[in-house]
Amino acid sequence: MGKLTSHVLDTSTGVPAQGITISLFERRDGESILIKTVQTNSDGRCDEPLLSDGNLSAGGYELEFDAEQYFNDKGIDSPFLKDVVIRFYISNAEENYHVPLLISPFSYSTYRGS
Repeated sequence: MGKLTSHVLDTSTGVPAQGITISLFERRDGESILIKTVQTNSDGRCDEPLLSDGNLSAGGYELEFDAEQYFNDKGIDSPFLKDVVIRFYISNAEENYHVPLLISPFSYSTYRGS
């Protein structure tokens, strides 16, 4: 069975983004249903997959990253990014899906990793 993971890197400092709150939602009938909320560890990763062991299914999902709190905790004023929401779709629940986030106070990027 596949799994869903994430990883956050702070490109403004060149280090993993420790302590970012990530909320995972499943999209159903146009609504976002909260599945879980976690925080990144010292490596900018979650301690365990966001979904695994048969809990991953085909469909729409959202990851919401609390950028504002992360930058506030670092003493950085980030009036541009408050939260980063990435909506994506899983077509094959047998595959692994890795959704990295590269973030700075004024920009972000993501891609489907391996």
